[in-house]
Amino acid sequence: MDEIRGGNTGDGTGGDGIRGTAAGTAPVPLSVLDLVTVGQGRTATQALRTGVEIAKLTESRGFHRYWVAEHHSMPGVASSSPAVILAHIAAHTDRIRLGSGGVMLPNHAPLVIAEQFGTLEAMAPGRVDLGLGRAPGTDGATAAALRRSDRLNEGADDFPQQLMELIRFLDDDFPDGHPYARIHAVPGPVQATADGGVQSAHRPPVWLLGSSGFSARLAGTLGLPFAFAHHFSAQNTIPALDLYRSSFRPSAVLDAPYALIGVSALAADDEREARRQVLTGALSMVRLRTGRPGLIPSPEEAAAYDFSPMEREFVDGWLANVVHGTADEVRTGLDDLAKRTGADELMITANAHGGEARLRSYELIADAYGLPRGA
Repeated sequence: MDEIRGGNTGDGTGGDGIRGTAAGTAPVPLSVLDLVTVGQGRTATQALRTGVEIAKLTESRGFHRYWVAEHHSMPGVASSSPAVILAHIAAHTDRIRLGSGGVMLPNHAPLVIAEQFGTLEAMAPGRVDLGLGRAPGTDGATAAALRRSDRLNEGADDFPQQLMELIRFLDDDFPDGHPYARIHAVPGPVQATADGGVQSAHRPPVWLLGSSGFSARLAGTLGLPFAFAHHFSAQNTIPALDLYRSSFRPSAVLDAPYALIGVSALAADDEREARRQVLTGALSMVRLRTGRPGLIPSPEEAAAYDFSPMEREFVDGWLANVVHGTADEVRTGLDDLAKRTGADELMITANAHGGEARLRSYELIADAYGLPRGA
C-alpha cells in the first residue's frame, strides 16, 4: 500500500492539526460529537439550530473539535449530510476544529468527498478534519439505495483502495499514467500550480473511524489518527486501541499514535434528572435495534414505557456505558475512562430529547473541569 504523505496538515497555529491540548483540569482534550438528534415535538430546523449553539458554546469553553456523523433513514438523527452541516457551523464559529465522525466512504465517490472537504477547507482554513468510516451508517436496504448496488460487502472490502484514492485526490498526486492523473479535486492543490495560482498549503487531516479492529489496524499501518466508537462498542475499545498502537508505523502525518474515543456522557443538575434524560436515548436505541427507528422520545414517554425483560437487559447494558449524573460524577467517570483506555482525547456525545439538556450538559462538564470562559 502506498505511503501516506498527507501534505501539510497544519492548523494555522504551528500544530499538526491533529493533536489537541487539554484545557483546565481535563486529563485530555475534550471534543464534541453531535448526532443532531431530533426529539418528538421538535423539528430538524430546531435540531440544527441546537447544533450551532453547541458548537458556539463548546468553542467558547475551549473544547478542541466539533464533529458530526453521517446517518441515513433515521428520523431521530438529522445528520445525513455532514459537509452541509459543517459549512453551516463554520459560518457561526471561528476557532473550533470541524469535522466528520464520520463520512461513510463506501457510500460516496472519493472525488466527491475530496471536493466537499476541499470546499470546507476553503471556508474554514486550517480547522477541518475528515474522519472516514467503512460502515454504511444505516440499514442494508438504505445502503443499497445510496450506493445503487446491493453488493454491500464489496464496498467495505474496497475501503483501503477507496481511502488511497481519496488521499491521492486530496494531495493531487496521482502518478503519471494513472487514469485519474489529469483529474483534480477543486478546491485543492492544483490551484497553486495554475498560472498566477495561490492556494493554501493546508488540507484536511484524514482520520479513520471504527468500532472493531479493521480500521484500528489500517490506521496504525498507515500512521493515521484513529477514532474509536466507544459509545456503542465499549467491549472492543481497549482491544482496538491496543491493536492500533501495536500496528502503528510513523508517517509524515504522525510520528506517534493519536487516538480519541467517542463517549456518551450527560451531566445534569442532579442525578435523577441525568437518569431521566439518558433513558430517552436508551429507549431510542431499543427501537432502532428492533427495526422501529423514530424520533427521540420525551423523558415522560421514556419513564412511562413498559420495557420487556429483554429490553430492560439491553437498556441496563447500554446505560452502563453512558457516563451520567451530576457534573462531579461525570468528571470522575470521564477521568476513569481516560485512564483505563489511555485515550489521547475524549469526544463527548450528549444524547437527549431536547437541546436544552444537551447544552446544559456541556456547560456543566466545562465547569467541572474549570474550562475557560470566552476562550
